[in-house]
Amino acid sequence: MSVELIGVVVTAFAVLVTLGSGMFAGFAWVVRRIDGVEGKLSARIDGVEGKLSARIDRVEETLSARIDGVDGSLSARIDGLQAELTEVKIGIARLEGPRPHLIVGR
Repeated sequence: MSVELIGVVVTAFAVLVTLGSGMFAGFAWVVRRIDGVEGKLSARIDGVEGKLSARIDRVEETLSARIDGVDGSLSARIDGLQAELTEVKIGIARLEGPRPHLIVGR
Protein backbone atom coordinates (compact mmCIF):
# COMPACT_ATOMS: atom_id res chain seq x y z
CA MET A 1 0.00 0.00 0.00
CA SER A 2 1.15 3.44 -0.73
CA VAL A 3 1.54 6.23 1.79
CA GLU A 4 -1.14 8.34 0.09
CA LEU A 5 -3.69 5.52 0.34
CA ILE A 6 -2.93 4.99 4.02
CA GLY A 7 -3.27 8.75 4.57
CA VAL A 8 -6.67 8.79 2.85
CA VAL A 9 -7.92 5.81 4.91
CA VAL A 10 -6.69 7.34 8.19
CA THR A 11 -8.24 10.69 7.28
CA ALA A 12 -11.59 9.06 6.42
CA PHE A 13 -11.54 7.15 9.71
CA ALA A 14 -10.70 10.32 11.63
CA VAL A 15 -13.57 12.19 9.95
CA LEU A 16 -16.01 9.39 10.81
CA VAL A 17 -14.83 9.32 14.44
CA THR A 18 -15.09 13.12 14.69
CA LEU A 19 -18.61 13.18 13.21
CA GLY A 20 -19.72 10.25 15.40
CA SER A 21 -18.39 11.82 18.58
CA GLY A 22 -19.96 15.17 17.62
CA MET A 23 -23.33 13.51 17.04
CA PHE A 24 -23.06 11.61 20.32
CA ALA A 25 -22.19 14.79 22.22
CA GLY A 26 -25.06 16.66 20.56
CA PHE A 27 -27.51 13.90 21.39
CA ALA A 28 -26.32 13.78 25.01
CA TRP A 29 -26.77 17.56 25.26
CA VAL A 30 -30.32 17.35 23.89
CA VAL A 31 -31.22 14.54 26.31
CA ARG A 32 -29.82 16.50 29.25
CA ARG A 33 -31.80 19.61 28.24
CA ILE A 34 -35.02 17.62 27.86
CA ASP A 35 -34.52 16.06 31.31
CA GLY A 36 -34.02 19.52 32.82
CA VAL A 37 -37.15 20.88 31.16
CA GLU A 38 -39.10 17.82 32.28
CA GLY A 39 -37.99 18.37 35.88
CA LYS A 40 -39.01 22.02 35.78
CA LEU A 41 -42.40 21.19 34.24
CA SER A 42 -43.03 18.42 36.77
CA ALA A 43 -42.32 20.79 39.65
CA ARG A 44 -44.52 23.46 38.13
CA ILE A 45 -47.39 21.03 37.49
CA ASP A 46 -47.13 19.70 41.06
CA GLY A 47 -47.35 23.27 42.39
CA VAL A 48 -50.40 24.04 40.26
CA GLU A 49 -51.99 20.74 41.27
CA GLY A 50 -51.53 21.58 44.94
CA LYS A 51 -53.05 25.04 44.48
CA LEU A 52 -56.01 23.62 42.55
CA SER A 53 -56.61 20.95 45.18
CA ALA A 54 -56.67 23.62 47.90
CA ARG A 55 -59.07 25.80 45.89
CA ILE A 56 -61.36 22.86 45.14
CA ASP A 57 -61.40 21.91 48.83
CA ARG A 58 -62.32 25.50 49.82
CA VAL A 59 -65.10 25.62 47.23
CA GLU A 60 -66.40 22.24 48.37
CA GLU A 61 -66.48 23.36 52.00
CA THR A 62 -68.24 26.60 51.07
CA LEU A 63 -70.83 24.84 48.94
CA SER A 64 -71.42 22.19 51.60
CA ALA A 65 -72.03 24.90 54.19
CA ARG A 66 -74.38 26.79 51.88
CA ILE A 67 -76.29 23.63 50.94
CA ASP A 68 -76.62 22.64 54.61
CA GLY A 69 -77.96 26.12 55.40
CA VAL A 70 -80.42 25.98 52.52
CA ASP A 71 -81.45 22.44 53.45
CA GLY A 72 -82.28 23.46 57.02
CA SER A 73 -84.27 26.53 56.04
CA LEU A 74 -85.98 24.66 53.20
CA SER A 75 -87.06 21.91 55.58
CA ALA A 76 -88.53 24.49 57.98
CA ARG A 77 -90.31 26.24 55.10
CA ILE A 78 -91.77 22.97 53.81
CA ASP A 79 -93.02 22.09 57.31
CA GLY A 80 -94.65 25.53 57.59
CA LEU A 81 -96.29 25.19 54.18
CA GLN A 82 -97.56 21.75 55.07
CA ALA A 83 -99.20 23.09 58.21
CA GLU A 84 -100.77 25.99 56.28
CA LEU A 85 -102.03 23.64 53.58
CA THR A 86 -103.67 21.44 56.19
CA GLU A 87 -105.41 24.49 57.67
CA VAL A 88 -106.60 25.58 54.21
CA LYS A 89 -108.01 22.10 53.52
CA ILE A 90 -109.88 22.12 56.82
CA GLY A 91 -111.26 25.61 56.10
CA ILE A 92 -112.47 24.59 52.64
CA ALA A 93 -114.07 21.44 54.04
CA ARG A 94 -115.97 23.53 56.60
CA LEU A 95 -117.19 25.95 53.90
CA GLU A 96 -118.42 23.14 51.67
CA GLY A 97 -120.22 21.36 54.48
CA PRO A 98 -120.76 17.63 54.69
CA ARG A 99 -120.70 15.62 51.51
CA PRO A 100 -124.08 14.74 50.09
CA HIS A 101 -125.03 11.12 50.45
CA LEU A 102 -125.96 9.11 47.39
CA ILE A 103 -128.82 7.39 49.19
CA VAL A 104 -131.10 9.78 50.99
CA GLY A 105 -132.94 8.40 54.00
CA ARG A 106 -136.80 8.78 54.04
